Amino acid sequence: MESLQSVMLGIIQGLTEFLPVSSSGHLVLLQNLFGIREPELLFDISLHLGTLLAVFIVFYKEILRILQTLLRLPTLIKSSGNLKSVFADNEEIRIFALIIIGSVPTAILGILFHKIADQIFGAVWIVGVMLLVTGTLLWFTRQISNEGRPLIKVSIRDVLIIGVMQGLAIMPGISRSGSTISIALFLGINREIAGRYSFLLSIPAILGAMILSLNSAIIQTDIPVKIILLGTVTAAIVGYIGLKILLRMVKQGHLYYFAPYCWLLGAATLIWSL
Repeated sequence: MESLQSVMLGIIQGLTEFLPVSSSGHLVLLQNLFGIREPELLFDISLHLGTLLAVFIVFYKEILRILQTLLRLPTLIKSSGNLKSVFADNEEIRIFALIIIGSVPTAILGILFHKIADQIFGAVWIVGVMLLVTGTLLWFTRQISNEGRPLIKVSIRDVLIIGVMQGLAIMPGISRSGSTISIALFLGINREIAGRYSFLLSIPAILGAMILSLNSAIIQTDIPVKIILLGTVTAAIVGYIGLKILLRMVKQGHLYYFAPYCWLLGAATLIWSL
């Protein structure tokens, strides 16, 4: 892998990790285009690390508030009388708890299927099919009104369903952001809350996926460290821009704009795989 390829893959990862068009699917396609026939797992992990850094930068104020509130949790429980009251009344504690709960089905699916995910990650036809699925999910969000339930009315059932959807996004071609935000909107959750929750929920998911991947038999790579770092930094910078763009589009109700792109790319991928 050369520097130009690393930068291009970093750009694709940075945009597609947050824009709802599947980063893993695009990486599979580009790696096949560049002639990288075996999944370069360590490089993929590094690109995801770059986009994770973008999430921390965009949401650093909210993450900091959550951490500060957690440090005050014993005091809050004492003043409120019990943890249930704190969960109901404190937004930071509530969203932290919902992130933990939503991460449970994602973790279960990740542990169960991460081994076969390594095997199917390079299957181009699977990418094509899953891109068609992603496009369909995005398209149906156009019918959703601006109104939606606030965070206080987001239930445990809601976040478990979103967590399952995030777990299924291990399939290349299924957009993690597109699928989780779409499902949240279908459940009647406010657009802004759906976007925020989706990306905060991605933090433990990405970290967990990287930990599982470190034990993979194909973690070894011959790619130089400087090439890996170049791709990681590129993914972080472009990811920051992509995340800002998507949050704005979700708030405006324009998530479905990406559906035709997913359909076209999915169809072209299926034709190419034949």
